[in-house]
Amino acid sequence: MFNSFGNIYCLTSFGESHGKGVGGVIDGFPAGIIIDEEFVQQELNRRRPGQSILTTPRKEPDQVEFLSGIFEGKSTGCPIGFIIWNKNQHPNDYNNLKGVYRPSHADYTYTVKYGHRDHRGGGRSSARETISRVVAGALAKLALRQLGISITAYTSQVGPIKLEGTYSDYNLDLIETNDVRCPDTEKAKEMGDLIYKVKGEGDTIGGTLTCVIKNCPIGLGQPVFGKLHAALGNAMLSINAAKAFEYGEGFKGLKMRGSEQNDVFYNNNGRIETHTNHSGGIQGGISNGQDIYFRVVFKPIATLLMEQETVNLDGIDTTLKARGRHDACVLPRAVPIVEAMAAMTILDYYLLDKTTQL
Repeated sequence: MFNSFGNIYCLTSFGESHGKGVGGVIDGFPAGIIIDEEFVQQELNRRRPGQSILTTPRKEPDQVEFLSGIFEGKSTGCPIGFIIWNKNQHPNDYNNLKGVYRPSHADYTYTVKYGHRDHRGGGRSSARETISRVVAGALAKLALRQLGISITAYTSQVGPIKLEGTYSDYNLDLIETNDVRCPDTEKAKEMGDLIYKVKGEGDTIGGTLTCVIKNCPIGLGQPVFGKLHAALGNAMLSINAAKAFEYGEGFKGLKMRGSEQNDVFYNNNGRIETHTNHSGGIQGGISNGQDIYFRVVFKPIATLLMEQETVNLDGIDTTLKARGRHDACVLPRAVPIVEAMAAMTILDYYLLDKTTQL
């Protein structure tokens, strides 16, 4: 059950980093949706390794193969099965890690919990598992398009280099024009230069992604244990290396008074709206029709191409130096993953909302 995500729109994923492939089964997808397989593949290409000098050089085509649930270009309402075959595994790169615990990885916790672990790239704990999420998220985006809902994420901070404005201050069409996926071209160059420098040192660096959901209908979410922002937080914090989540003003709101932060209502030609959106489009756990925006913090990736102290499986002090192909910064490739998890959550809560109405 813990390999599944969602209530009505549900993804069950499978596969490991250096196994034969990664895939999933999607249940609850509405029937009759036109499936643009080229779009799905484009989303996978945005997550794919080896797409720039800033990412891991692992070369994978990441070509999705649909197995069921699609007929004559449309969803049938039956489970959609799919797989992406691994083509460029180098499991021998990890042989020196078999007998040690890598700092800040899941090696130790997996060993204690399950009695053994897959040391080849982290196995199930590898970010390669997120391929399944991107496929399911792309399909969710196709369904949300029919409702006019759009979801856009971008890199807003790398290390100390930060965008000072909000999403409305930037041209989001510029996100895909640079390797960092940042809508500010000058900041994007600074971020890219920093990532490249850190990569050359064998080190890693983290940062923040911002995401905005536009045209979300009013009423998604439940008042108590099914709050929409809690569901989005759960989705984001399930992503590898994600360490924090905030929506609306978030921690910035701590510096404001209630009189400054309250979103005052007004009548806009018969539609109730708010003059501001400090709440981030969600009030009382329920969407209010304004833009939903949030930020996700990602830590520096734990695999370093430099010597580190650790212990072996017997608890004896030792050192290790990782080999293989690794990202120096997760952010550029995490953009489509954040969008995918947001799309899955919004579609799931849209379908949930329909089941609660008489």
